[in-house]
Amino acid sequence: MQSNPWCAVRLIEVRAGRIRDPVKRLRFLRRTIRSLPADEVPEVADVADVADVAEAPKPARWRPRAPLLAASLFFVLAGTVSDAGRVPAAPRASPPAAPRDPAHVWLVERARDWELYSNGLRVETLLATSTRPRLYPVLERATLPEAAWRWRTEPAGIVFHASEGELASFEPQQNGPLKRQVLGLLDYARRHGLYHFVVDRFGRVHRIVEEGDAADHAGQSVWADSTWVYLNLNAGFLGVAFEAQTSSGGEAGWISPAQLHAGKVLTEMLRSKYRLPAGNCVTHAQVSVNPHNFRIGYHSDWAHSFPFEQLGLPDNYRQPLPSLLLFGFGYDPAFLASAGASLQDALLRAEEQVRQEAAARGLTVARWQAALNRKYRQISRQTAEARVAFGRPPRPEESP
Repeated sequence: MQSNPWCAVRLIEVRAGRIRDPVKRLRFLRRTIRSLPADEVPEVADVADVADVAEAPKPARWRPRAPLLAASLFFVLAGTVSDAGRVPAAPRASPPAAPRDPAHVWLVERARDWELYSNGLRVETLLATSTRPRLYPVLERATLPEAAWRWRTEPAGIVFHASEGELASFEPQQNGPLKRQVLGLLDYARRHGLYHFVVDRFGRVHRIVEEGDAADHAGQSVWADSTWVYLNLNAGFLGVAFEAQTSSGGEAGWISPAQLHAGKVLTEMLRSKYRLPAGNCVTHAQVSVNPHNFRIGYHSDWAHSFPFEQLGLPDNYRQPLPSLLLFGFGYDPAFLASAGASLQDALLRAEEQVRQEAAARGLTVARWQAALNRKYRQISRQTAEARVAFGRPPRPEESP
């Protein structure tokens, strides 16, 4: 007569529970499992590894003749390590995932009005226009502010923008207004050379300013990575604008699924083509500054809700802002209120670092910030002089 699996499991559970020593209990379970009929034993890779089950249960392949017994034995085994005087193992914290290098993306086909890339990106090129060739100076961060400028012609990162214009409801009944708003945005951006790319609400990617030229998208702005400092990012960074509204009203920060996909494949292409670091792909709100009052957030688009993760990027809101750390900029309550939780945390951490640096020098925070402000003015003058030396006077908004 075939044995009752539930009775067998219950008997094993009761006997195991009477053994207080976990090592002896494990040995008992080993012997018991080995003595069971072969067709009633779950196939596990190694019974000796059963102590690891409590931390990371591995799916077992059960034999079909005794599924209930196999499942029950699994839970008996999983519970034997932690309930007899041994402290359960703490969950192992996963290390933060390092930003992955973008997949290699290449141009597949080019026609008169569009380009197709290997990751599925299609770029509409009918409106592409030229402005002025990209040429910009960078300064080595470790030697601020005395180091000599170095000149570059390749972009160093991406600044993401929102168009912030009036938006019709994204629904079929609004197709007419939706199309008119797209055409108005593209025309305005082209006439003013505002962005390198615009991603409209239907997920189409439009090239506005040629990638080799500067676009007037960032104005007075500051960013830095671990090696280089960048000021006034019109030339140094590519401008990518989503047709979206983040500053007020309704679904602030919402972009369509088609825009998300288009933004992801566009970001992949640009990072692959120019080897752009993930940490240099940031929002306008993170880089915009006002040198007249030394406050950040002169433009505050994407101060919250930017979908970094969906675009294959880390949460770059968490980076302490270089404008605060390197040049003593501050912010007002309105900007703090507009910022999302990650950016707010980054602001507070940057402030704390500035306080620690001031204390280490025996200065008040205000005096240390004033010294950092003077450093910014000095570097801004150097930037303007360097551009004049290369034959192009600075634009009014670039002057200190």
